[in-house]
Amino acid sequence: MEITFLGTGAAEGIPAEFCKCEFCSAVRKLGISGEVRTRAQVLINSNALIDFPPDSFYHSFAFGFSPADIGHIFVTHSHMDHFYAHDFILHGYKYAGGGLGVMNIYGNSEVKGVFDECTAREMKPEVAEKLAFNIVSPYSCFNAGEYRVIVIPAEHTATEDSLLYYVEQENKGYLHLHDTGNVSDDAVAYLAKNGARASVVAYDCTFGAKSGNLTSRHMGLPDVLVIKEKLAAAGVIDNDTRHVLTHFSHNCRPWRRDMAELAEQYGLIAAYDGMKITI
Repeated sequence: MEITFLGTGAAEGIPAEFCKCEFCSAVRKLGISGEVRTRAQVLINSNALIDFPPDSFYHSFAFGFSPADIGHIFVTHSHMDHFYAHDFILHGYKYAGGGLGVMNIYGNSEVKGVFDECTAREMKPEVAEKLAFNIVSPYSCFNAGEYRVIVIPAEHTATEDSLLYYVEQENKGYLHLHDTGNVSDDAVAYLAKNGARASVVAYDCTFGAKSGNLTSRHMGLPDVLVIKEKLAAAGVIDNDTRHVLTHFSHNCRPWRRDMAELAEQYGLIAAYDGMKITI
């Protein structure tokens, strides 16, 4: 099972699109090969994605995968940096040849509403038949092709049921904890009850070294360490689990070297765009 961190930035990206702060200005001068972090997205093997940000088109050719091979997209919530639905009108018709299979999209009811709204004006019948939207809820399990998926709630926004995903293939598990200010005891217990054993965990680290005190919509390193202990106590992780920090905001000035050194102090890994982990 191969996990590729296609994008490792928060909603505004790095450099932030409209920002003129010292950090973003320095990153912008370095160019694309420097410290750029695009909006967060994860590729599992070559056929599944977690989230679909506006940067998805760029990710495909920057990191060498074909969106035409994607059969499953697990969407955490409806915010633009995690679900840019307009592009789905291009999944067929005159926009795509070669025989596409059905692309399955999984998300909450708000994500489905955004999908319907963004595609309503330009969706062709020939494209619609190649897209299957599946509404999923917190505290549920389902199979998606060769993957077993466990869904737990994120603590991110009051307007929808934001989701976190555990994706498993052949007893190798990836736990995706993006855009959440905490992972509740009930959610951790649900993972354990359903046999989740994560080989890799990716944590929201929007605040860098600072804390969101487990009450904000995002986390920083101190919060990550608390969640890590919860997962260990429940048996969801073990000593062989690899722990990844990602989803960095420009406000924490996440220079790659600084984030790598910070993570290493705690036995963690700081992700960067294009980083791969094989489990």
